[in-house]
Amino acid sequence: MKILVVDDEPDVAEIIGLTFNLQWQGSEVIPAADGESALELFQRESPDVVILDVGLPGMSGFEVCRRLREISDVPILMLTVHGEELDRLKGLGVGADDYIVKPFSPLELVARTRAVLRRSQALPAADSSQIVVDQDLTVDLANRQIIVRGQPVRLTPIECRLLSQLVQNAGHVLPHKTLLTKVWGWAADDDVFMLKVHIARLRQKLSDDARNPRYIFTERGLGYRFVRPVSPFSPAPSS
Repeated sequence: MKILVVDDEPDVAEIIGLTFNLQWQGSEVIPAADGESALELFQRESPDVVILDVGLPGMSGFEVCRRLREISDVPILMLTVHGEELDRLKGLGVGADDYIVKPFSPLELVARTRAVLRRSQALPAADSSQIVVDQDLTVDLANRQIIVRGQPVRLTPIECRLLSQLVQNAGHVLPHKTLLTKVWGWAADDDVFMLKVHIARLRQKLSDDARNPRYIFTERGLGYRFVRPVSPFSPAPSS
């Protein structure tokens, strides 16, 4: 198990490395102190997960995350500063799977990393891997793709699990807590902020306008509901 740790504070990187060595047998921590070296190491080492600090010198952690997302769906966990909600919003917005706030418990970081990896490796069941929603949208869960008007769009593992839950429960309201628990696990069951950001990214990939939604509807204060649009050529229901 290779873990790329990108942080310009040597003490932080050292503590993370020691904790993983003690708590995760067979893990290998690869340190990087800036964005440029992180991208080079990523290409050379092919890590299984990336732990990425927001506040890097030169190229920001956000830019590193964005570039990684262009070439890979590797799980990314971002380190943000306590109280900086905009950092969390921006990090999730550019494709991070999860975040942890500094100062953090090294043991919690290991637990969150394990959880991110478990989620990324869990694929939907084969018998529900491809779902045709309407003439404009096909959901291919096994390959983590959606086909929007004939064009494939790649999903991150988190987005795939989130869309899977919504599509397979189409027509039903999924409460915030249910989605968080199903997609992220019990530890994230109160992080509605994170859920909203990922829903926004998913809507963007679906070309679904939140103000006039076609697929994902917000049930204010409750959760989200996925709707299969009715074809204009479908027969009207009998009275």
